[in-house]
Amino acid sequence: QVQVVESGGDLVQPGGSLRLSCLVSGSIYTISAMGWHRQAPGKTREWVARITSSDYITYADSVKGRFTISRDNAKNTVYLQMNSLQVEDTAVYYCGAEKVWTAYIYWGQGTQVTVSS
Repeated sequence: QVQVVESGGDLVQPGGSLRLSCLVSGSIYTISAMGWHRQAPGKTREWVARITSSDYITYADSVKGRFTISRDNAKNTVYLQMNSLQVEDTAVYYCGAEKVWTAYIYWGQGTQVTVSS
């Protein structure tokens, strides 16, 4: 079993920055990749960024050049650095741990990011 806990969400002004953290615990050796997703009010959850166990990184076009995903293996933590935030980035951000050889994802409870002046 794997536990995922996100933190770092906050209210920030447009153009500002924020860093989200995702702490993973449990059977982390079963995880092949970590991803950040988000869900805005009235919309479906969308993928934002992903990092594999071999550090292959991909981003959604909407955040490319503004967001950076990274990880600290010693701390079992994945980060999402968000710069140049826009009102459209307002959402609950979820961290997902992808179980190896399956389509199963362990989800955290989410952290709220609000971009508003």
